[in-house]
Amino acid sequence: MTKKFLIIDPETDHAVLKGIASPTRATMLKMLHDRGPMNVNDMAAALELPQSTVSTHIQILEDAGLLQSETQKARKGSQKICRATVEEVVIVFKSEVREPRKDMIEVAMPVGLYTGFEVTAPCGLCSTDGIIGLLDVPNALLDPDRMKAGLIWFTRGHVEYQFPNNAKLSNAAIRELEVAVELSSEVPGTSADWPSDITLTINGKKVGVWTSPGDFGDKRGVYTPDWWKLKGSQYGKLKNWRVGPDGTFVDGVQISNVTLADLDLASHHSIRVRIGIEDDAKHPGGINIFGKGFGNYDQDIVLRLKTE
Repeated sequence: MTKKFLIIDPETDHAVLKGIASPTRATMLKMLHDRGPMNVNDMAAALELPQSTVSTHIQILEDAGLLQSETQKARKGSQKICRATVEEVVIVFKSEVREPRKDMIEVAMPVGLYTGFEVTAPCGLCSTDGIIGLLDVPNALLDPDRMKAGLIWFTRGHVEYQFPNNAKLSNAAIRELEVAVELSSEVPGTSADWPSDITLTINGKKVGVWTSPGDFGDKRGVYTPDWWKLKGSQYGKLKNWRVGPDGTFVDGVQISNVTLADLDLASHHSIRVRIGIEDDAKHPGGINIFGKGFGNYDQDIVLRLKTE
C-alpha cells in the first residue's frame, strides 16, 4: 500500500503542529501505527495515564486530522476505537505556488515512457503497486505496464526518452537546456560507497558523466511505498544537468565543454535524452532512476528549455 502523507504549511496548519508537539500525543500515534486500532482503555493502560487525560489528547489529535475514532459495541455498553490517519507529516516551508515563467518551457516525462532501451541484468522496474513483469529479464522492460513505472534499475546500458522540442514549435530561441532527475547507483542490496559513472546523452551527443557515490538504503525514501523492501534502493540524489553556451554543468559544477550549440536543437523536432552506464565506464556501478511515487522527490524526469 502507498503511504498516507499529510503535507502541512507551518504558517496555517496550527492544529497539526499542536497535535504533534506533545511527546504523549506523539507516543500515542506511534503506538497506533505499531499495534493498529486500539480502544481508549487499552491506550490509557499502555500509557499509564488516566482515561480522562487520554481522551483529551485524542480530541486534540482528532481536531488536527491525525486520528479518527468511532464508537463500537462492546460486551458491556460501547467502546471508542481509535486509529491513526497518516503515517508521515511533511512540513513544507517554501511556497509551492509559482507563477509560470514566460521564458521557460517545461515537460515532465514518466520514467517508464522510454522510447528505446538496451540494458543488462540485474534489471527491473516497478510501480507503486508492485513489480512490473519479470525481474532480471531485459525484455521485461517491454511490458506495457511500464507506463506506470516509478523506479527503473539496470547494471549497464541505457534508456532513452523522446521529448517534444516545444521551443521549435513556438519559434523560440533556446538559451539553456536542463534535465532534472533523481538517480543513484545500483548494487544487490544497498551500499553508500558504490560509485557509478552515469552518462547523459542528448540527441546522440554525450554531454557528460556524473559519478553517483552509492546506492542509498540507510532509510526509507520519503515517497517509496511500504511494500518495497527496506533492503532495496530507497532514494537517490536529484541532479540538475544544464547545457548552455558555456558548457555542461551538474548542480552548477562544470563537467564537460559540450555547449548548447553542439546539440543543434533548432534542427530537431524532438529532444532525445539518454541516461545510462557505458560499457567502458571506469565505475560501472549500475543505475536507479526514480520517478513519481519513489525516492525523495516524487517527480518525473523533467526537461526545461530556457528561451530568449
